Amino acid sequence: MKQMHIPKRLTTALVNSLTAGVVPRIGLEHIAVGRKLEVASILQDMDNIAEGGAAFRLITGRYGSGKSFLLQMVRNYAMDRDFVVADGDLSPERRLVGTKGQGLATYRELMMNLSTRTRPDGGALEPMLQKWISALQQEQMQVRGLHSGDPQLYEAVELRIYAVTNEMQNMVHGFDFAKVLAAYWSGYKLGDDDRKTAALRWLRGEFPTKTEARKELGVGVIIDDDNWYDYMKLWAEFAVRIGYKGLLLFIDEGVNLYKITNSISRHSNYEKLLTMFNDTMQGKAQYLGIYLGGTPQFVEDERRGLFSYDALRSRLMDGRYSSGTRRTYTSPILKLDMLSHEEILILLQKLRDIHAMHFGYEARITDTQMIAFMQAAVGRLGAEELLTTREVVRDFMDVLHMLHQHTELTFEELMGEREQEYVASGARAKNEANDELDDFLAEFEL
Repeated sequence: MKQMHIPKRLTTALVNSLTAGVVPRIGLEHIAVGRKLEVASILQDMDNIAEGGAAFRLITGRYGSGKSFLLQMVRNYAMDRDFVVADGDLSPERRLVGTKGQGLATYRELMMNLSTRTRPDGGALEPMLQKWISALQQEQMQVRGLHSGDPQLYEAVELRIYAVTNEMQNMVHGFDFAKVLAAYWSGYKLGDDDRKTAALRWLRGEFPTKTEARKELGVGVIIDDDNWYDYMKLWAEFAVRIGYKGLLLFIDEGVNLYKITNSISRHSNYEKLLTMFNDTMQGKAQYLGIYLGGTPQFVEDERRGLFSYDALRSRLMDGRYSSGTRRTYTSPILKLDMLSHEEILILLQKLRDIHAMHFGYEARITDTQMIAFMQAAVGRLGAEELLTTREVVRDFMDVLHMLHQHTELTFEELMGEREQEYVASGARAKNEANDELDDFLAEFEL
């Protein structure tokens, strides 16, 4: 690790994100530990998707167990392998379906975060189209010996564009999708920015009414709550037609579907999830991967979770021969256990070295002190059940910052102070509970 040089841009993102308890967007490969089998399983999915298959995975684990980290890491791997990726979090305003446009809001979020290897931070929609058109122009110039600005070049490119879009017209909504792509091309060719912008707005799901879409683009439909998922399937097909391997969707915070209080609304979201599941598993969708992160409760709660919906429960349940200790990594649900203490220790070693590299000092904390830190974290009351990787990392980053900024302080002094405070606060809480019990008993008469 000490020989490795990590650019300042990456160490900044890592230090800032982990201090705040959020998952960094970049540099994850430098702090990844464990999850080898899970990652291998998803990389196998990618191979299948690139060959025209599809995948659907639910990634479950407790808060702070590393779901978002795994999704983000896989997203980065996918871009390196030339996939188009889109990610977004579900929320009360963003669902799979809703009466107030919550499904369309999810589509817009995914399109805003559409990313490729050359545009990893989102906003890749227009660069993808421009790259495609430029590639077609280059191809026609080489094949036919045409030069830039030649009217025949425009005709040749137009024929190629229609050849690609015609193949898609057989799919649901494919005709309108093709028409809008053609409108983008004509805007590009004529230098008509308004027409190009209108086409991009339509593709991003930003047209409010069909009337407006018909007036500006001559298309009688718009992307809305009911059909947005069909357009995601079209995007997957189109991505492959223009030279990418496929489209992967990473949707996190699935627990927000579990939190929907209205049972009819909740079930309609689960129904949409069932459609996605069936499409990808039965081969109706091609070149598409869907990865949804959520808590075990979101999946397994038989009153409000996915298991409350029988059609999903029967598809997602573990097979009869799987057990808690032995499981396959090919089932639709990838259950993330907490990292082992050894794996967390390796992670802390990496963080110690990255922190030292970022701030330009010689790391002071020894491996023995890190073991003492872990023992203190695990030794707290109930920690075995409640301790999450996120909490350990945040606490450790806090220790690193304190020791770096207060050079007179030793690790032992800092830990001693904190553990004394912890014991004192635990004793206070216990005394308060005893006082409350005494008050309650004082009023109780035999």
